[in-house]
Amino acid sequence: MTDTDEKKWYVVRAVSGQENKIKTYIESEIERHGLSSFVEDVLVPTEKVIQIRKGKKINKERVFFPGYIMVKANLSGEVPHVIRSITNVIGFLGETKGGEPVPLRSSEVNRMLGKVDELAAQSDNVAIPFTLSETVKVIDGPFNGFNGTIENINEEKRKLEVMVKIFGRKTPLELSYMQVEKI
Repeated sequence: MTDTDEKKWYVVRAVSGQENKIKTYIESEIERHGLSSFVEDVLVPTEKVIQIRKGKKINKERVFFPGYIMVKANLSGEVPHVIRSITNVIGFLGETKGGEPVPLRSSEVNRMLGKVDELAAQSDNVAIPFTLSETVKVIDGPFNGFNGTIENINEEKRKLEVMVKIFGRKTPLELSYMQVEKI
């Protein structure tokens, strides 16, 4: 077999939560065994999510398919054995006992990689986690600690109009999604 043989995408099942560590192990093991020409890419599909911690916006990468690592490789000779023998690797997706790993169909690959690209492109588009007339707590700004009711949601500006009772009077505030939290 030559290095010119077509490389296909396979899915390696791994212990959830260890994906990035296992990706590094796979890369270093392939390198150590001198099989780099057989493995083109090792990918952990992730998405960017925005979390709020102590009132600060934190961008985090979340694994999109927990427990799965995509590998573009020519699985011949020692390659599948080397990958399977890595700690926390369960095996290949779709393989039968003692059978060959099944490559992903190109439509599935495009869908998965397209999803990854799509997520990268629209990383700041967080779904609107609020509904009208929902009660929220202000967690940032001068009205920190006040509770209010959502009167209006502006998706484009990513702002909420929140009606807050201040000194017995209802006062409308315009706040960003990041300045309030659900109660």
